[in-house]
Formats: sequence, structure tokens, C-alpha cells
Amino acid sequence: MFHKLRRTQANAWLVPLVYAAAALTFGFTSARLAHVLLPGFVSTISANAAIGIYSSVASGMLALTGIVFSLTFVMVQFSATAYSPRLVLWIARDPVISHAIGVFTATFLYALVALAWVDRSGSGRVPLVGIALVTALLVISIIMFIGLIQRVSMLQVTRMLIFTGDRGREIIECLYPPLETPPSPISAAICHAPKVQTIVHHGRPQIVQAVDVPALVNMASRANCVIEFTAAVGDSVLDSTLILRVLGEGGLLPEAHLRSAIDLGGERTFEQDPKYAIRLLVDIAIKALSPAVNDPTTAVQALDQIEDLLLRLGRRRLEIGAFRDSDGKLRVLIAFPSWEDFLRLAFDEICFYGANSVQVMRRMRALISEMISVLPEERHHALRYWQQRLQSTIERSFGGTEDKLDASAEDRQGLGTSRPK
Repeated sequence: MFHKLRRTQANAWLVPLVYAAAALTFGFTSARLAHVLLPGFVSTISANAAIGIYSSVASGMLALTGIVFSLTFVMVQFSATAYSPRLVLWIARDPVISHAIGVFTATFLYALVALAWVDRSGSGRVPLVGIALVTALLVISIIMFIGLIQRVSMLQVTRMLIFTGDRGREIIECLYPPLETPPSPISAAICHAPKVQTIVHHGRPQIVQAVDVPALVNMASRANCVIEFTAAVGDSVLDSTLILRVLGEGGLLPEAHLRSAIDLGGERTFEQDPKYAIRLLVDIAIKALSPAVNDPTTAVQALDQIEDLLLRLGRRRLEIGAFRDSDGKLRVLIAFPSWEDFLRLAFDEICFYGANSVQVMRRMRALISEMISVLPEERHHALRYWQQRLQSTIERSFGGTEDKLDASAEDRQGLGTSRPK
């Protein structure tokens, strides 16, 4: 069964804009309504004191908003340089940041608007509703600021690795059925079916972020055809790149409907891209292994998350690219990564850049041995290939016999407690 995740992150500018609009609207209407409906509800605070309070809150919130922007830029810059530039937008899109800026902006604007109702027409009155709302907004602003400071702790490498691994676990859980699910066979005759229609990309380069499979299955079922994707989720499509083709003997499908079922954007997302989480973890690992950083322990921690994702993938049916209608007829074909593709992505670069690290080699040997011991037999062939390749890397990278034996030990901590081979 195919499950599609829905992206819930709003545009970063939209949330503060809603807060600002709500503050202005409420500021211009609440005091007026309170004056008409509840004329006796006034504060005992003097007009001069209220003006001082509102002015202090407005100026303080303006400074606090500047601090929030500064923290955001620091988080983005730090994540780009320390981990991976592909993690930048996921950190910047943290909803706490957007809501914090929104609350601070709302407090600032409401305090300014409330000033207009202090000593209105020389009455010396201070509306109680204004004082109460400013106080409430101030308390909420303090809570949001504390939450924002706590978000800085996300920049710790362990939290970043867990965050990335969690995104991968979510997509694996939603996308892949259990391994006991029988694979969906593809008839060889479909490869020789006549090509009715092709869809190519026009415009600037973009990334295939997601595909609305149920909508495409319905279209293909009504037209009695098969829709074959030539661009997988996560692929870059350039101008004139072939995206899909329609196979069969029916008529043309509405091109606008086909294009509307394909989500294109400027970056890869986790939505239907199970390799993306592993890609980010590998990025963190190989950056830690670079001569400028030289931190193999971080690479070992990244391998912990990678192992967990591979174990979950190894227990899932990965052959999910053939989608059928309610009558069991093949309607949509999409290329999804195979078990070998996942292993190549997870091991290849780390093995290359960590070839001279005893800690990384020992952790990778323990990782592969653990997966061989717990995963089904059909996953073992590819794992044994990487086991042999890892041993070849050790033989090539370490000169002395003792060094080779040391690097060939299996150790889940890298340099912790080795296990006999």
C-alpha cells in the first residue's frame, strides 16, 4: 500500500504576517468594543504610567525581534558549515522560530495601537482590555523566547543526527510495506507497449519532490493505459528532461492533469524520498572525516543512525514501484531505490573518506556483521559484498599487520569493546 506524507510546514513569512494582521485588527477593534459594550471596565493605572508601559513593551519587543533574527542566522550559518548545507532550510523552517517572530511582532504592534486609546479625547481613561492583553502577550513572548533559546540545543551533533534519523524512520514507516508482502510483478509485455504520450520539463532546473500516485492511477485506469515515470523522486529535471511517458493504445491524457500530479521544487524533501535522510547522515559523516574537521567519533554516531535506517529498510518490501488499480491492472510505474542502492549510498563515501580511520573501519565492520545476523537471507548477498569490499579497503589502507588486525575488529563504538570475529 502506498502512503503519501503531506508537508505541513508553512512559508516562513506567512506565520508572522498572520500574527501582525491579527494584532492590528484586534488592537483597533477590542478597545472600541470594550468602550461601547463595557464602558465601566477601565484600569486604575494613570495615563502617564500606561504610556510608559506601552512604550517600554513596544521598544523591548522590537529589540527582541532583532535578537530572534540574529539567532536564526547563527543557527543557519552554523548548520551549513558544521553539518550539511542541505540541513539549513529544515532548521530555518522550525515552527518555533516563525511563531516566536510572530508573537514578538504582534506584541510590538498591539502595544503601539493600544497607545492610541490611552487618555482618549482627554478623558484620562486607560482601557482595561489593553493592559490585560499587553500583559498576556508579554508573558507569551517570554515563553516563546525561552523555547527559542532551547532550540539552539538542537545544534548539538547528537540532536541533529537524531532529527535526521527520525525523518528517515517516518518515511520508511509510511512508504514501505512489511517484507512479507509479495512483490508486485511487472509484465515484460509492458516494455514493448506503444508510447502514446510524453511529458517533458520546461523551465529552470527543479527537483521531483513527490508524485500523487492515486490521482495518476485513476487517470490511467479511465484511459486504460500505463504511466511510466522516467524521473524518480529526488531527481533533478532540467529543461527538456523527459519526466514520464504514457504507454498503451488509448488517447492522450490531459497534460495539465499529469503535471499537477507531480510536485516540483527547488530542493529535495523527505516526503517520498527515502534516500534523503541517509544522504544527509552521510554528508555529516564525511564532513566530520574531512582533514579540516578530523572528528571520526561524529562519523561513528552517524553510522549508528544509518544502521538503524538500514535495518528498518531490510525488513521492508522495497519493490513498490508498480501501482495497480482496483482491478489489479498495472497503471503507474515509478523507480524506487533498491537494497543495493541504499547500501551504496550508505557505505561508499564513508568507506572512501574514512579508509584511514581505525574507528570508522571497526564500526562499519560491526554494522555489516550485525545486519547479516538479523536481516533475512535475501539481504545477505549485497551485505557480504560490502563486507568483502570493506576488508579490501582495510588491506589497502593499513600497512602493518597489527594495524590491519586492529582495523578489522568489530566494535560498535569504533574504539570501545571489540568483539571476536
